Amino acid sequence: MTFKRYLPFFLLGWMVVGLAIQPASATDEQETRFLRVDTQYIAALGDPEANSGSGAQNWGLWTIDPGPRGVWLRNYEALEAAGGVAPANWNFDREDWWLEENGLIMEAPQFPLAPGKYVVTGNRKVMTVLTVHEPDANGDSRWELDHGASLHDVTHLRCRSARYTPASGEGSCSPKNAPQDAFRVAPGADMPPVAGCVKQDYHVLFLIGVAEDNKTAAID
Repeated sequence: MTFKRYLPFFLLGWMVVGLAIQPASATDEQETRFLRVDTQYIAALGDPEANSGSGAQNWGLWTIDPGPRGVWLRNYEALEAAGGVAPANWNFDREDWWLEENGLIMEAPQFPLAPGKYVVTGNRKVMTVLTVHEPDANGDSRWELDHGASLHDVTHLRCRSARYTPASGEGSCSPKNAPQDAFRVAPGADMPPVAGCVKQDYHVLFLIGVAEDNKTAAID
């Protein structure tokens, strides 16, 4: 279990550079305490310029860095020969698979990201609180960022991530079709298309703290 250390609350009120913000109130400080966690990684969808939105039920979480646990595209045949079991002991899904910016096939994140409050950053200038709300009657979960931050502000641009699913039936989407010369993907750029696949790009946010009362495995 991660060593739990309280994040100094003034950081959440003041370390949002370049934005018009107000310090957290004393009431907020008393109501919400945040625990520091080893860096985790949120796969997020949404308008990069938005400060809030819907659809957070489609966001995922990697509790550990999936990059070092990935499999190079050039080694896909070996992954197939192993029955889809990666050396890091995760299972490859031929109908729903992920790539990162260096050309590594990644394990899928855990879905959905649990409702709660999270300290997030793009490891550039902005660190703030992300709130993910409980789903409504239609299953839609809203999200919002504090202090006027946008989704782009808390996206780590060097981490690129995309999900690939079949465009025309089972077996049409394979890592064999991925253009290996398209990697490494430039910071902030879209991931490359793959023939036979529908591609969904995701923003990657660093999660570095969680509210003490979150009902989520992110604090473990």
